[in-house]
Amino acid sequence: MNNFSSEPLVEARNLHKRYELAARSLEVLRGVSLTVRRGDFLALRGASGAGKSTLLHLLGGLDSPNQGEIWFAGKNLATLSGNALARLRNLKIGFIFQAYHLLPELDALENVCLPARMARTAAAATEVRGRELLARVGLKDRVEHRPYELSGGEQQRVAIARSLINSPELILADEPTGNLDSKTGDEIIDLLCNLRSEHQTTLIIATHDAKVATRAPKVVELVDGQVQSQEALSPP
Repeated sequence: MNNFSSEPLVEARNLHKRYELAARSLEVLRGVSLTVRRGDFLALRGASGAGKSTLLHLLGGLDSPNQGEIWFAGKNLATLSGNALARLRNLKIGFIFQAYHLLPELDALENVCLPARMARTAAAATEVRGRELLARVGLKDRVEHRPYELSGGEQQRVAIARSLINSPELILADEPTGNLDSKTGDEIIDLLCNLRSEHQTTLIIATHDAKVATRAPKVVELVDGQVQSQEALSPP
């Protein structure tokens, strides 16, 4: 039982996205519409090239559509200034990438705390929260280790802790188990599910893995840049 609201958090309205490549145009998304409510756990499923990552980047304000609108908490992202959009990404959205994207010169704690430092949160409070999050993801004893000293699963756990440092309303995870073995991948999904429940965070995971997708109560299937099906499953 949870206290999640049925209020929409993210709405995608008729999104089109294309890229110009040399002499040809590549249309990645073709009229995608989607509503994600507060507290939802949604899996975006599809083969490589179906448009999953592109859709996540648009929903998170990392890129903009050629056509269509993206609304976050009642705000049209296209109407925000560059600074306002950057602040929204920093404070309201947590990103988890398949490639981790940790800074190699920073240790685990510094990587986790970086978004909070960018938000000008007090350094002492940021460090306390960073240590708490690293302990929560099982890395209490790896705080001072740099990325090259960590396994793939440990690096992904650092990335998860980093995504939570500013208590975001939305977490976007792009193939978070793609570089991991099946056992470690299962542990990462378990961790994300538990953290979502604890923090009452909305979670969207892009995956090509049917096993990962079945962990989500809601699944959206993307095929060739279009929503082919939307399915509401029983909660795991």
